[in-house]
Amino acid sequence: MPHISEYSGRRVHMIGIGGSSMSGLAGMIAKTGAAVTGSDSARSYMTDALCAQGIHVSIGHCAQNVDGADLVIYSAAISPENPERARAFELGIPQMERATLLGQLMEGYRHAINVCGTHGKTTTTSMIAEVLLDAGLDPTVHIGGQLDYIGGSTRVGSHETFVVEACEFNASFLQFHPTIAVVTNIEEDHLDFYKDLDDICHAFARFFALLPENGVCIGNGDDERVVSLLGTLPVKTVTYGFSSACTWQPLNLVYDDTGCAQFDAAKDGVIAAHIALRVPGDYNVMHALATMAACVEVGADAGVIAESLSRFAAPHRRFEHTGTVCGVELYTDYGHNPAEMRNALDNAAHQPHGRLFAVMQPHTYSRVKTLFADYIHCCDLADEILITDIFAAREKDPGDIHSTMLVDAIAKTGKSVHYTPTFDDAEAFLRAHWQPGDLVITMSCGDIHLLNAQIQKHGDNY
Repeated sequence: MPHISEYSGRRVHMIGIGGSSMSGLAGMIAKTGAAVTGSDSARSYMTDALCAQGIHVSIGHCAQNVDGADLVIYSAAISPENPERARAFELGIPQMERATLLGQLMEGYRHAINVCGTHGKTTTTSMIAEVLLDAGLDPTVHIGGQLDYIGGSTRVGSHETFVVEACEFNASFLQFHPTIAVVTNIEEDHLDFYKDLDDICHAFARFFALLPENGVCIGNGDDERVVSLLGTLPVKTVTYGFSSACTWQPLNLVYDDTGCAQFDAAKDGVIAAHIALRVPGDYNVMHALATMAACVEVGADAGVIAESLSRFAAPHRRFEHTGTVCGVELYTDYGHNPAEMRNALDNAAHQPHGRLFAVMQPHTYSRVKTLFADYIHCCDLADEILITDIFAAREKDPGDIHSTMLVDAIAKTGKSVHYTPTFDDAEAFLRAHWQPGDLVITMSCGDIHLLNAQIQKHGDNY
């Protein structure tokens, strides 16, 4: 297996370079001295930003793009049949999957904080990154979203602390080298790769087994599956949550009228610091507790951690307010499984609003099929539900699942639900039915955020 450290001064080509993770890694590799090029299926603000950094990006996947490359990096979504990967095989150019690269980059760090879990990874990783920066610990960072505080999705700091979002899809996190693992929750997802929930739990157990003897595992103490796995580990374990049995818990918890919490973060019943969050919801209380636990483990002061958390604003596409059109507040959220969308709508419901419009872009055929029953009720808090066509991502249409099946199932519960296959259809419906004071939230990790941009571009005079 090649090692990225061997490619300083040599050309590294990245297939799918416009992705949130790959684009950030491109910048990190460039700083090692490699000459980075890449390709992506479509132009985006990510590819434009890379070009502005002097990284050549080809739009479209063509075999000749890899000619002259010394190493090819690809994401899990890029199949061996991709013309560029096929050409690399033909030419004998070494190839490396994105997760392997990320694992190599984190080697040798004293503290490698890996944030894993079914959902909540990006926000928790972002919180930890901001806090460690504010604490003067100069972390290297890789997250799966865009965080303004670090100017993107990655940051190269000292060789002391690495903070990374560790995704379980395709068992990618098994390529990493954690010294501190933070697990937000373990639920059903990615059932196109895993057989069932037991298989998912087994993958997390294998990930925790990567921790060294002096490692630490910090877990959601309100999640039975997490607690069960923590009980099997030979390393130090720390829990956080609302339960009094947790190591870290919130005391004197209150919420303002937008759902943002204030609380005292307590360890073993002793108050360490007071936190006043700017981001709403119970789950952000959990993210903040996880952050407190992780940052204390690497030596940050609890008071500094609390002050930083009280200034934290979520990364882009995490319950992000994108603008106001016709007196209607527009939000977007990256939530793409039912639990995440339910949380996003709970946040939306706490904001001042008239009617609440939820626009769901179902993500991948396999996820919709395996979690179909959960999708039926994930938008129950909305007054009007709009469902677009399924975003295929890495998958091909199997022909046995369609958005209209979700629409029909939700309609049987008595909810007002509408099939709006395209962004134009969704915008037309919204504009025909919304009133000033209403709230619209678009949800998916596909390209649904572009609907917000489209609506805002058209403005009040549609």
